[in-house]
Parts: sequence; C-alpha cells; structure tokens
Amino acid sequence: MVTAVVGANWGDEGKGKITDMLAENSDIIIRYQGGANAGHTIVNHYGKFALHTMPSGIFYSHTTSIIGNGVALNVPVFFREMQSIIEKGVPKPRVLISDRAQMVMSYHILLDTCEEERLAGRSFGSTRSGIAPFYSDKYAKIGIQVSELSDMDALRAKVENICTLKNVVLTNLYHKEPLRPDDIMEELRTYQKMLEPYVCDTSAFLDRAIREGKNILLEGQLGTMKDPDHGIYPMVTSSSTLAAYGAIGAGIPPYEIKKVVAVTKAYSSAVGAGEFVSEIFGDEADELRRRGGDGGEYGATTGRPRRMGWYDAVASRYGCRLQGATDVALTVLDVLGYLDEIPVCVAYEIDGVKTTEFPTTVRLAKAKPVYSYLPGWKCEIRGIRKYEDLPENCRNYVEFIEKKIGYPITMISNGPGRDDIIYR
Repeated sequence: MVTAVVGANWGDEGKGKITDMLAENSDIIIRYQGGANAGHTIVNHYGKFALHTMPSGIFYSHTTSIIGNGVALNVPVFFREMQSIIEKGVPKPRVLISDRAQMVMSYHILLDTCEEERLAGRSFGSTRSGIAPFYSDKYAKIGIQVSELSDMDALRAKVENICTLKNVVLTNLYHKEPLRPDDIMEELRTYQKMLEPYVCDTSAFLDRAIREGKNILLEGQLGTMKDPDHGIYPMVTSSSTLAAYGAIGAGIPPYEIKKVVAVTKAYSSAVGAGEFVSEIFGDEADELRRRGGDGGEYGATTGRPRRMGWYDAVASRYGCRLQGATDVALTVLDVLGYLDEIPVCVAYEIDGVKTTEFPTTVRLAKAKPVYSYLPGWKCEIRGIRKYEDLPENCRNYVEFIEKKIGYPITMISNGPGRDDIIYR
C-alpha cells in the first residue's frame, strides 16, 4: 500500500516525526518533490537530526530510501547529510536515486541569491537554495538530469548553451562574473563519480515493489499553502506540495496512493514571507516560539525564527481538502499546556463579510481572523499514551478542531520523541 505524509499548512508541521514513525512499518520511503530548501527535524535514539534531502526513513535498516524524479537534488548536500548521520552512529542507509531526477547546480544557488539581493525588501524570503532557478530551468528544458551524466560529450554542448543564457543575466542584471563551461563540466564530473553507485530506474523498482505488496511511504515537503497552484501565490515554493504530485514525483500510478496523512500543528507557524491571517506578534509570539517544537520554533534549514500564530481552522480545512486527507495528524499539542485559554481562528472577515472558505491571495490580504476561545488544560500531557487519559479540556480542543476542519484526527503528537504519540 502507498501512503503519503504531507503538510496541511505552511510547512513546519512536524511531518518528519510522523514519517519517521510510519517508516517503522514501511519497506520504501520516497522524497518526491522539493529540495534542500526546507528540512524535517527528527528525534530518535540516535539523537536529533535536521534532514533536508534524505527521506525520513533512513534510520531503519529494513527500509530503502528513494530520491524521486520530482526532487531538486543538491548533490553536495545529499552527501554531507549521508556522512553526518553515519558519523552519529546510524548504519549506512540503502538509498536509490532516480535517473530522471535533476540536479541543483552551483549557478542555481548563485542566481537565487542574486535575485533575493536585488529584490531586497520585496524578496520572497527564499532560503537561497537555488530552488526557483532550478525549477525554472527544468520547465524551460535546460535542466540537467542525472541520466545525462553518462554522456559527458553530449552534455558539453548543453552546458555551453546554458552558460550563454545565464551569462546574459549574470553580467547585465546582477553585474557578476560570467559562468565558464569548463567549471560547470568539472562540477558535473564530480557529481558523476559521487552518484554512480546510487542511480537506477526507481520508477521500475517501485512498480515491482507495488506488485509485491510492499508498504511504500511518500514524504512531502512544506505544505498546502506553499503549493504554486493552490497556495498563497506568489509567496510559495516552486514544486507542488500536494499528495497528488506524489504520483508524478515518484513515478507511480495515482490510483496507488490509498492513504493521505495530512499533518497540522496544534497552533500555526511559518517560515518566509506571505499572508498569515492568524499570526501573532510581540511577547505573545515570543512565548509560544520559545516553548514550541523541541528547543523552540526555528527553521530546520535556515535557523530563522518561525512566524507564530494560533490554529487556523479555515486554512487547515482547505489544506486537508486539497491534500485529499484520509487521516489528520495533530502535532505539538503538549506545547499549549501553559495557556489559560486558547484562541482558534474559525472564520475570516473580508470587507465586512465572514467566510469559512480559504480565498485567493488578493482577498486573503484583506482577511481578519475571527476567533473562538477554548479553555486550556494547564498541565503537562507528555507521556500520556491513551486519548481518554488526556485532560477533558485537551480532548475538547482536539474535537473542536476536528469538527471545524471536517477530517478525522487519528494521530496526536504530544512530545518530540518517536514514541510521544497517541492513536485515536
């Protein structure tokens, strides 16, 4: 069976832990989109890890991890991650890389950085990981597939054309030194040697695995609000963050995805620019940020303090609908135990009219949150393993959110550890 784990909101929902947990009963875990621009934080008996490219199932010796064709593969980041987990005592994982995956090149990162600097205060809040230039090249048909590394002579002509195109922008717009084809070819030769042991036709591998009845886990990056079609455009990422894209980014039939776990936090957080209706500021935000997550709410990739907000049922209902959620995992519920009452955004007010439907960005910019307030439970809930053992006000909070979003909350994370989970 194929299960997808995806974000219902802006990313940073705690997907890494849920994927790590579900990976225990999986045979194959696949990263199917995005790149090293966002990370997953995982806490297990090996330690604490912030993964950016590696699938979250790498900590289990019985699993195969796959970098799918939809991923923006930053080769040096991939290998640094591999080395760092091995140095912490994790057995070397079995990893396969799609021969149709494309590579993030050094010039993608350079162009990303130059454009953010040019935009200054109007920037997209990019992590400067080269993601937008990478996907621009992919769809402009000048990206470089891993499979192309097998014919360096043919690749040379392509690289010369790429340099011609990029140098017009680099020299005239950004006033930088031009790219040299020899330097790019040397970069590619290095990547060829690094990747050779891992590359295969992963779509064919997955076809056999599905026929054999293997349990397969698709791991999404970021969340619904960062999808370029259905998110808060233009402050989005450059690849689809939806479970539906899992079929494309992994190379499997769409009807094979039987279960979609949409992950949502018990409050809201976001990294990067864009509309965020339930956002809070000042001391209130600082306190929630300090208590949140495991060691505070800071981006796994950038280390930037996350923007904080109360739970947004409007955005989450929309996010779960677009993901096609069969199950919802509610994370970091334990963090809210300090509050006397807990606000939940249940509607937006736009131009004096209330709505529970998530609007396009133009209208979203005018939205004001409409809150309901629930009594807090004022105690520690870590260590509790049965739903009925949670305080009544805590259960009321979970059930209130469930009713508002309209999708079943079947998992509750009440701590950072792999075992801090309650099933409903």
